[in-house]
Amino acid sequence: MAFMRSRSNASSGMGVAPNIRETFVELQMKKTFRYVIFKIEEKQKQVVVEKTGATTESYDDFLASLPENDCRYALYDFDFVTGENVQKSKIFFIAWSPSTSRIRAKMLYSTSKDRIKYELDGFHYEIQATDPSEADIEVLRERAH
Repeated sequence: MAFMRSRSNASSGMGVAPNIRETFVELQMKKTFRYVIFKIEEKQKQVVVEKTGATTESYDDFLASLPENDCRYALYDFDFVTGENVQKSKIFFIAWSPSTSRIRAKMLYSTSKDRIKYELDGFHYEIQATDPSEADIEVLRERAH
């Protein structure tokens, strides 16, 4: 019985802070941010906004904001010019789970991913990255075109 209860808690993942959707809309519609990084606050049992990046920040600034040894979720608003010389923007959801992070963190982020993706309905592409090469700007370029 105890096993079943703990299993259902683990599979349900964390809750989501009330301002997550609002922050997403600010990135998506108002273009207030270039990126948003989310983290799981275990004590609060929810996903919260950890950091937002100004529209002037680069993709390198974004990558530098991801912890080397811990998991995060992130949104990145990628601007690019198409082959027809049209300015476009695509929003990427990035599940950052470095191979050096704790197993518990990987499990928490894995079981909570569907919940945050539900709240962030409207992004264009998803990337699962375990090291910086999997989240390289070229990966975004290839997916966006």
